[in-house]
Amino acid sequence: METIEIVDISEDEAQKIMSLDEGHFCDLKRIDIAPGKLTRTMSAFANAEGGDLYIGIGESDLDRVWLGFPNVEGGNGHIQAFEKLFPIGNNIRLVFLSSRGKDGLVLKAEIKKTRDLVPATDGTVYLRRGAQNLPVSSEEGLVLLKRNKGLTTFENETVNVPAETVTNSSAIIEFMLEVVPSAEPQDWLKKQFAIQNDLPTVGAIILYADEPQAAIPKRCGIKLYRYQTSAEEGSRETLSFDPISIEGHAYVQITDAVRRTTEIIESVRVNTSNGLEKITYPQEALHEIITNGVLHRDYSITDDIHITIFDNRVEVKSPGTLPAHITPQNILMERFARNPMLVRLMNKFPNPPNKDVGEGLNTAFEAMRNMRLKPPFISQDGGYVKVILKHESLATPEELILDFITHNSKITNKQAREICFIGSENQMKRVFQRMMQNKLIELVPNTTRYTAAYQLINTPPSPVVYTAQSRLDI
Repeated sequence: METIEIVDISEDEAQKIMSLDEGHFCDLKRIDIAPGKLTRTMSAFANAEGGDLYIGIGESDLDRVWLGFPNVEGGNGHIQAFEKLFPIGNNIRLVFLSSRGKDGLVLKAEIKKTRDLVPATDGTVYLRRGAQNLPVSSEEGLVLLKRNKGLTTFENETVNVPAETVTNSSAIIEFMLEVVPSAEPQDWLKKQFAIQNDLPTVGAIILYADEPQAAIPKRCGIKLYRYQTSAEEGSRETLSFDPISIEGHAYVQITDAVRRTTEIIESVRVNTSNGLEKITYPQEALHEIITNGVLHRDYSITDDIHITIFDNRVEVKSPGTLPAHITPQNILMERFARNPMLVRLMNKFPNPPNKDVGEGLNTAFEAMRNMRLKPPFISQDGGYVKVILKHESLATPEELILDFITHNSKITNKQAREICFIGSENQMKRVFQRMMQNKLIELVPNTTRYTAAYQLINTPPSPVVYTAQSRLDI
């Protein structure tokens, strides 16, 4: 058995562990729990997004207490059970935690999201949902989980429409003339496994049908929205126009979606230190994120891709969870294609949208940095992958405020919220208070709490360095 490290932690760190909330990413157990039961939690974490399991935390009179193993050997039974699920060091990290004044060693297991399905020692596959380990026993549930893991893919399912939908379409004829003019569409598509048993696959429909949305309705469209607000959610009152539907095969969809999104963004005006100005996003970032959504979405889910343009950001939501072992944290380093046929065949198109296979999101991040904008924010939002491009400068709120006052002599709370993209009036007040304490600005004389405005202070301020921590305090 591999030696497991013992790490000494402070009393404060130990208290933080005992105060953790059990939930989707965390669980705490006593040492007397049967090792087999613990593997249910480990299976659930591995089959979801991963998580941390602490063994050696009990309860006494509703309070958490540190009741660890008396020594390293005391945890052998649990560790042996874990090794049946994961070789130590492969998708799991084990460490013993000790703390002065605490009883025994707490075993911490950091479980990563895995590529494959991981059953518990009882043979059942579990999935973490909130603070529960839910058994996945139905065939339908296992099929869905396998798709989420990337073990199977919906793109290979056949569609009950004539093969001519893809063998005699304008899309395939244009493609063949450009790429393989010596081949016949039907023979070539069969060799690519895009036609099976004389029926086109989902992947073939998405790539080569003139109207994929007619063959597989409500699974392969794009909806484009524009809300005139910076709020968390759009509303009917702030919706600029009816949602735009973007259809056609995937290559056309990507081109049209990027073009329409860019056109709408160019019509947006926001308040800056120089007055109303157009906002801009790097087209490379928009292109790569929309391409990523079209190629990697889960086509088994009945929904469209949603592109939403707000005053201060663009959101792209793609149906489906991140596949296999991919997480928001490792997505720039790891590679996995949910729809490998789509990715491969799209790359054969002239001037393919996925030229640098596997580098799309990295390109988007670099493009945002080059424009001095904050990097894209990627999250798993329920059953969707959401990417947010914020029109938010890498400058601090303090720098933006000082720049505005330099050009306009004074600034109000409302103006500051607009240029800093801070929604809360109280948050903005705290920024002003910090700047006044540092003798950077002062209240404009004869203004009230209702008409408050701020100007540069008359006396030279002392040098102030704004740190990452000062930005976190907003």
